[in-house]
Amino acid sequence: MVLRNVISAILAVVILGGAGLPAMAGGTVTAQTIIEDFTMQPQTRWRFFTDQVMGGVSTGGIAFAQEDGASFARMTGRVSTANRGGFIQMRLDLATPPPSGTTGVRLIVRGNDQPYFVHLRTGGTLLPWQYYQASFDVSKSWNEVRLPLDAFKASGGLLHKVPDHSSLTSLAIVAYGRDHDVQIDVRVLGFY
Repeated sequence: MVLRNVISAILAVVILGGAGLPAMAGGTVTAQTIIEDFTMQPQTRWRFFTDQVMGGVSTGGIAFAQEDGASFARMTGRVSTANRGGFIQMRLDLATPPPSGTTGVRLIVRGNDQPYFVHLRTGGTLLPWQYYQASFDVSKSWNEVRLPLDAFKASGGLLHKVPDHSSLTSLAIVAYGRDHDVQIDVRVLGFY
């Protein structure tokens, strides 16, 4: 476990030039785990969905690119609430749950000055419309976003109030709930 945290910290220094290392009071670095930096064939791990799976008419796609030596994913499209629709998303299935002690999700993102969402699924979200959701805003500049697990709201009353990190099965970046154009870039995705 200690070795994994050290490796994650080294990767953050290499990938982000140290910019992504969070400091606690007293200057100590907190542990974090990077699960995606979009450098190693991300197209084999990420899936793209729209509300068309349930009759909606939203459109879009995901592309993987590089800029200034950094790799990232770009989700673009148009969310339409017509025909009971209203979402597009890019989803990553987790090979293993995050490490013990995980308290939140960490992203480095930019986009078109719109609110977006992270959706988490767990072993308890059995139905397609079940998830845990937290919102965040993006700007035209790269910014770090931290979403504590207790900020995620369950999509229904049958789910636990807060998602259990040890049962997480997938994570999605989602444009949802209103008619709008989508452009969001994700450079780093992980847990803290």
